[in-house]
Amino acid sequence: MNNAPGPVRRSHELEQYLPRTRIAYLTMEIALEPDIPTYSGGLGILAGDAARSAADLGLPMVFVTLASRDGYLHQDLDAQGGQLDSPDRWDPATRAVALQAMVAVEIGGRQVWIRPWLYVLERPLGRSVPVLLLDTDLAENDPADRGISARLYGGDAGMRLRQEIVLGIGGEMMLAALGFEIATFHLNEGHAALLPLALLRRYPLRHGHVEDAVPYDIERVVQRCVFTTHTPIAAGHDRFDYALVAALLGDFFDLPALRHLAGDDALNMTRLAINLSGYINGVAKRHQQTAQAMFPGIAIRSVTNGVHPETWVQPALASLYATLDAQWTTEPEVLVRADTLPPDAVLAAHAEAKARLLDAVYRATGRALSPDLPTIVFARRMTGYKRADLLLADPERLVRIARHAPFQVLYAGKAHPQDGEGRALIGRIQEASRRLSHDLPIVFVPGYDFALAKLLVAGADVWLNTPQPPLEASGTSGMKAALSGVPSLSVLDGWWLEACIEGVTGWAIGDPEQPATHAAILLDKLETTVLPLFADRAAWARIMMGAISKSGAVFTSHRMMRRYAAEAYLNAEPVR
Repeated sequence: MNNAPGPVRRSHELEQYLPRTRIAYLTMEIALEPDIPTYSGGLGILAGDAARSAADLGLPMVFVTLASRDGYLHQDLDAQGGQLDSPDRWDPATRAVALQAMVAVEIGGRQVWIRPWLYVLERPLGRSVPVLLLDTDLAENDPADRGISARLYGGDAGMRLRQEIVLGIGGEMMLAALGFEIATFHLNEGHAALLPLALLRRYPLRHGHVEDAVPYDIERVVQRCVFTTHTPIAAGHDRFDYALVAALLGDFFDLPALRHLAGDDALNMTRLAINLSGYINGVAKRHQQTAQAMFPGIAIRSVTNGVHPETWVQPALASLYATLDAQWTTEPEVLVRADTLPPDAVLAAHAEAKARLLDAVYRATGRALSPDLPTIVFARRMTGYKRADLLLADPERLVRIARHAPFQVLYAGKAHPQDGEGRALIGRIQEASRRLSHDLPIVFVPGYDFALAKLLVAGADVWLNTPQPPLEASGTSGMKAALSGVPSLSVLDGWWLEACIEGVTGWAIGDPEQPATHAAILLDKLETTVLPLFADRAAWARIMMGAISKSGAVFTSHRMMRRYAAEAYLNAEPVR
């Protein structure tokens, strides 16, 4: 390995941000632009929307993530419709600036050097926030370590822990090395939970007692850390065997104290983050209740997620919204007046978005769909609890409904390469598409990403969401659809428990406590309510305007970030 680089020099590219930035938001993934594949799905899209709103609102923030040169996955389909996945490579040098700074963290007995790339997320009003992309693909590193930051969520548990060491420990070191004086660290999920552990090492108790389980001043760390959990089941929390932790982190932290903070049987990153954070929140009211039940005795708040207004509204509707208020992008609450818009203008704007969507579908699949038929869209991460095939549970009845009131269905979504159930879901959807093609057009659109998502949420007629309750922490795709006047047909879970006004913003699918009834109730709603209403264009325009004014106006990332700023980001000055 080459000799260590020289001392860190303050980078002139950061000069405008260093004096004022007091909040660091650490996230394993973030969606910055459609052609920067540093995200896998909702968590990364949320982080990108948080960054866009932070810039719009002038919040003194810096965002930290991994460079993920190999992205998450590029999705193709084989001849039978099964998922083929490969790296989704990009070169940070094409979109970001390499900063002249490097830090090293010890992993597995070797020094792993980290270099940051700076991406400046700029907004139309002239405001911006810096985003640091941490990269280990450096000549100074051992070949085995150069790929740590390459593939988002790639590899085994050892690789995942290495990535989380780079994000949490390396991220905090990098911020300090670059000259940031951070007051508050916001951990977006448990991936960065090693950051507060690194802070804790700085505050040993001077007069600790033998009986102290954690002989450090925890309060000094707790007051600086905010933790947002997105995972509603214990099985979804990152857990690492302590033998692996010891092999990679060595004596970084006292093992008995770490067990006290993170669990006896394994290092639970969620538990560690909770025990070292002073503000902890779930991402919807229902999710807060679920998280509270998992961690009794811990004060867990609720800040329901939101989506960035300007990013997710299609152009024709944006022009209409400007007639309500030219500043609607920075004050999206004015969209509560969307029900005063001319109904014909709303329908015409949606027709433009739908035409763009169907054109993209044709170019991607060769399937020509009708602009006149109601188009139901399911676009989510393909995994078991999302129940993507719930609509297909009774194919005979589905066909009878389609023969009486024709409609069409679009699916999109990626399955993690190691998620066999998710990959099987894609196969079942493709098989149903072939089997039912004579009566019901069903199209799976490959390559679900930021760009395709923008087309889908704007061009759908109905947004379908069918998770197994209570496994949907929030569900921001329906919020994006609502901003473009697309009503949801959804199981009552996550955000939809707060947003659903039956027949006004969309429709609920059954009782969340009786999931076995959901398939039949979904088809009931489709047959007796949704499809007949679509035929009445005036009534459908009212539904669209209800979705905008009652849901789209409320569930925005501007509201979300204002909540964090008012409630969680309370330290005005860095704690030394």
